[in-house]
Amino acid sequence: MSPDALVKSITQEVIAVIKQDREIQSGNAKKIADLVEAKILPHFDFVRMTQYAVAVNWRKASPDQQRALTQEFKTLLVRTYSTALSNYRDQVIDFKPLRARPEDSETTVRSEVKQRGAQAVTIDYDMEKTASGWKVFDVKVGGVSLITTYQDTFTTQIREAGIDGLIKTLAAKNRQNEVRAKAS
Repeated sequence: MSPDALVKSITQEVIAVIKQDREIQSGNAKKIADLVEAKILPHFDFVRMTQYAVAVNWRKASPDQQRALTQEFKTLLVRTYSTALSNYRDQVIDFKPLRARPEDSETTVRSEVKQRGAQAVTIDYDMEKTASGWKVFDVKVGGVSLITTYQDTFTTQIREAGIDGLIKTLAAKNRQNEVRAKAS
């Protein structure tokens, strides 16, 4: 499947589930997170995303630290996507024509989210061709890279508390988000 067809298909499938599931519409955090885990996450390359977010410090991390960083970052992103999905209210998603050649191993799938009474927001998915199909390695919302945003924060945290400090900070934030989700 082409990268644009893949993103469009997943998006349509997720929106169809949201429109049919009253619990998701009412903000059931567990059901939203389950939807993200089942339908969206299999199409992301979390190792590459984490490598980019941790930047030069990735090479300084042990394999165990790399695994822990990847897992905590993945959990953080599940919450980010879950929050975005819980705010879905009949927006229209317009996919732009793909500008890629068949031999390209990386491309960007561009889309625009339109909502009545609000300015449209661009969402671009940077994707790579892998042995298991196309995978997202960065998302840009309104031109701002998710990875770059975290990169600055992670670099500061590693400088102040080391790689283990970043892992602990991410784990604590994820636990805090989990407690908030259960309370709502």
